[in-house]
Amino acid sequence: MDTKVITAHVPLPLAEKVDQLAARLERPRGWIVKQALSAWVDLEEERRRLTLEAMADVDAGRVIDHQAVQAWAESLGADKPLPVPR
Repeated sequence: MDTKVITAHVPLPLAEKVDQLAARLERPRGWIVKQALSAWVDLEEERRRLTLEAMADVDAGRVIDHQAVQAWAESLGADKPLPVPR
């Protein structure tokens, strides 16, 4: 796999934590950074996918009225809460 060096300035306390993790896991510092960056990228890609999915739902009219959701939420502490709005 081809690689590319990326340089980033990080706060000293964060760099020290990375060094501590690398020592504890007996892994190179670069391995720790690569794992963290990969996890963050995956999270951001999923967030974008979910956002686009939600926007498509709105465009298609698949929404629930705010007042219905609010009434349901307020009823949750009652003996007989309202059914989940659909």
